[in-house]
Amino acid sequence: MMRILFMGTPEIAASCLEALLCDGQEVVGLVCQPDKPKGRGNVLTPPPTKVLAEAHGVPVYQPFTLKDEALLPVLEMLSPDLIIVVAYGKILPSYVLHYPKYGCINLHVSILPKYRGAAPMQRAIMAGETETGVTVIYMDEGMDTGDIIYTAKYPILPTDDYGAVSQKAAEIGAPLLISTINGLKEGNITRIPQNHDEATFAPKIDKSEYHIDFTKPAYLCDGLVRGLSPAPLAYAVDGKGRQLKICTAHPTEGQGVPGTVIFVSTQGEGEIRVACGEGALAITSLFPAGKSKMSAAAFLRGRGIAEGDILQ
Repeated sequence: MMRILFMGTPEIAASCLEALLCDGQEVVGLVCQPDKPKGRGNVLTPPPTKVLAEAHGVPVYQPFTLKDEALLPVLEMLSPDLIIVVAYGKILPSYVLHYPKYGCINLHVSILPKYRGAAPMQRAIMAGETETGVTVIYMDEGMDTGDIIYTAKYPILPTDDYGAVSQKAAEIGAPLLISTINGLKEGNITRIPQNHDEATFAPKIDKSEYHIDFTKPAYLCDGLVRGLSPAPLAYAVDGKGRQLKICTAHPTEGQGVPGTVIFVSTQGEGEIRVACGEGALAITSLFPAGKSKMSAAAFLRGRGIAEGDILQ
């Protein structure tokens, strides 16, 4: 058996780790980010990968840093043949990259060399892409620059948000990781160098980007909403200065001064239609400031907004 050290923190990493464990792979340890406070009570909450690993009896390590060979004692104790990285969130130093016999491989959630960086799925949705994918690569000292092992593509549907795309990535990526492990064991992996001239980048999303700019085309406003859903959510500000976090929306027809509410409806889930630079954005559910999630219809019945109001 190949001894595998898994490094990853969020739900997509947990899904991949679970697939490896169900496949009978020898996962000798998990390295993930430290527990973090969450919610209104700032309750210290473990990462999804930690919860899963502990349920399967896999040892868990949560170093605050990998610098100064902080992880070396763990590597020497576990002696992994392979390190698999899925959304770990930290750059691996050279001593980690070169420790395992078979090196370090990474499941990156884009079609490399496009969207290298910390937020590839969100950036793809925000840009209005209709297709993305996953790529298994050998890791090197660069940021997502290593040789490609496998790539698989899948569509981004008009209704897909970040949560849905992330789930697809896990479902498609996990079997590729298992194929990579088997290929390494059999010695039949082919390395494909990336074309660095075609690289694009997907930096971490700054909080300043959460604010919807209605002067942009409706499809980009919609992409922002979907790319930031289910969390942290895009938002607009109403005429009273209240923040409205937008959960679901879709582009539609309409015209007017950008940011103007040009149509409202309480039929079904409801609709708040806001003029954009091109077309309009139909908001169908939202979090009003200080309140729970509600449909557009419920928000409108509470006289939260009316035609002619301005969102910015």
